[in-house]
Amino acid sequence: MSDTNSRKISELVKKDGNNTCADCGLPNPEWASYNIGIFICTTCAAWHRSLGSHISKVKSLRLDKWDDEQVQMIETVGNVKAKEKYEKHIPPCYRVPQAGDPPVLLEQWIRAKYERQEFIFVEKQTYICNSMEGTLMKKARAEKKYFPRKFVIADNTLKYYVKENAKEPKATVQLSELNVCLAPSKMNQDNGLQLSFMTDGSTRHIYVHHESSETIILWYAAIRNIKLNWLMVAYPNASAEELVPYLTTDFVIEGWLSKTGPNERDAYRRRWFILDDLKDAYPRGEIFLGYKDNNYNIKEGVPRGCKDHDFSFSLITPDRTYVMSAPTSDERMRWMAAIRTVLERPLRPQDNQSKMALASKRKSSRNSRQSWFSFNKDQHV
Repeated sequence: MSDTNSRKISELVKKDGNNTCADCGLPNPEWASYNIGIFICTTCAAWHRSLGSHISKVKSLRLDKWDDEQVQMIETVGNVKAKEKYEKHIPPCYRVPQAGDPPVLLEQWIRAKYERQEFIFVEKQTYICNSMEGTLMKKARAEKKYFPRKFVIADNTLKYYVKENAKEPKATVQLSELNVCLAPSKMNQDNGLQLSFMTDGSTRHIYVHHESSETIILWYAAIRNIKLNWLMVAYPNASAEELVPYLTTDFVIEGWLSKTGPNERDAYRRRWFILDDLKDAYPRGEIFLGYKDNNYNIKEGVPRGCKDHDFSFSLITPDRTYVMSAPTSDERMRWMAAIRTVLERPLRPQDNQSKMALASKRKSSRNSRQSWFSFNKDQHV
């Protein structure tokens, strides 16, 4: 009988809907939660085990034996029906993770679905709010230590205070100008969050974390929700689905490149480049990356009259062509692919305003946008 059930399971996982992980979409799942009735990948199976067997009972499709009742449950439910139940009311602001996304995002997505059942019972979605207050651990500017700071979201702004009873905030940021992204690997914090915004003509980054992964995702989702509400008011003709891609960005690529100046005699100088996610709170220089249809482009090689160097490539903007080189051909391809992805994405509705404001202050650095291409003389870790 076990051989018959194993064959049934092998056939069920091949059906449309079942052939990808019910939680992250990874093809060819190798596990299943038989009491929920879904097929899942190895990574998601680990998170399901952490829920406890009272919520999710996990088995391997190939290594474990299956009884009639378990197979019948999988056959009756399956991924499609389970999604209809557990993902019925996902708010537009909520970021549904894909395979390879930060673990904290995937963990809380699974807990939200099956443990807290947030998308079955809408009243459990506490991040659908206009204000929020709490304590997060903030990284100090000049050292690697983190200190507790009070953060407040209200009136479409984010404020943080050095002391709990402080009357004036240390910083106030308009949420419309704020980018928030999960950065656990860069910060060496499982629940790390990076807040980026413009101040005095430069990019500023605040790094925070919390011991609770649920809390950090609550802040992440709340900021996305309030930003979406602001965009829907500012751009009433756009649908929520059209605006969601502009809530937050996660371009992650950084490494050593050599950069030359605008003159033919300028030498190549080694710089640490970062596309969007910066390790340093204050970059030395920034290049605005616009939309490809507005005369932004990326090409291999150098312009005529410019000295070639290693594996060179040119970032073309309306005002200047930036010439850089990578240490290997693969690195050049990686950088060019990442930059091209940015250039092929239309500007966010508010990006042109940011560009104009920054241009008046930093003509030599040329702005910031949906993503920043920044560089520093030294690597910061």
